[in-house]
Amino acid sequence: MDKLYEQTLLYDFYGELLTEHQKKIFQEVIFDDCSLGEVAKEHGISRQGVHDMIKRSSLILEEYEEKLGLVRKFLDIKEKVNRIKELADDEQVRRLSEEILEEL
Repeated sequence: MDKLYEQTLLYDFYGELLTEHQKKIFQEVIFDDCSLGEVAKEHGISRQGVHDMIKRSSLILEEYEEKLGLVRKFLDIKEKVNRIKELADDEQVRRLSEEILEEL
């Protein structure tokens, strides 16, 4: 799995469990593609501090996934519904599969 995609999924599932400060810095670096220097200047911390915060936040998200496995379950369900959609001869089953995938 692509690292950015993985971080995005982990954040989507567990991001609310980070502190506000961790969330803000993580969003700016990962989603807004700001440099460490830009984020450091904006928050009055060092570039190393930003780097450490991102690393620590990523580790926290990974630990939640290790314990709860929500991303793994989500991806597994998504894969199974895609497979049902591919195998379905019935148009209603395909449409229902598409609806489920959109909701995921």
